[in-house]
Amino acid sequence: MLPRDLSPWGMFMQADIVVKAVMIGLVFATAVTWTVWLAKTIELIKARRNARSALRELASARGVDDAVRQVRDGTVAQLIEGAMTELRLSTDRMDKEGIKVRIASRLQQIEAAASRRVALGTGVLATIGSTGPFVGLFGTVWGIMNSFIGISKSQTTNLAVVAPGIAEALLATALGLVAAIPAVVIYNLFARQIASYRALLGDGSAEIMRLVGRDLDSGTMLVRRHLAAAE
Repeated sequence: MLPRDLSPWGMFMQADIVVKAVMIGLVFATAVTWTVWLAKTIELIKARRNARSALRELASARGVDDAVRQVRDGTVAQLIEGAMTELRLSTDRMDKEGIKVRIASRLQQIEAAASRRVALGTGVLATIGSTGPFVGLFGTVWGIMNSFIGISKSQTTNLAVVAPGIAEALLATALGLVAAIPAVVIYNLFARQIASYRALLGDGSAEIMRLVGRDLDSGTMLVRRHLAAAE
């Protein structure tokens, strides 16, 4: 007779220990996927909102001093601080172009660090998306193998003998797809959002470089203070 309970829970309870382990791992991977989605969505929304706000402030700044006063927190503020640090370290240099090159290099380092920080945790989504179907396939193969073993032992091809193992195997496949498909979709979504965030940081760096160049070329009090030793 076919088992009475062919619900997902019933099939899980009747499954072999190996198939159970596969199913539990895939359910855990699914939970990890949605946890990363929630955490990274909140983080990216805050980061992009902060960057856009800082860019609006930078657009109205007339020099680096104004930028320091108007942008006080976030990654763009770190970019401004990096530019100020390099200006302080370059007080004995008269080569304005060299100062600009060193500031640009420092800003690139800050951008790269911020990008790595915001992308932290998304790699697990790629891992789940690429391995989930194969883990589910392993459970499928194991379940079908048990079904053939049951056929051999019972010396019958009755559906009642074959069906439970095949159902368990198909459930493992389904769980593998349930874990992998959202992980791939969410990873691609985050990849686009992180690229957009990097573009915002790039715009911030470009605006800061314009402010620095404006101060260096105009000889404002800020630049005279930074270059006092050279002058």
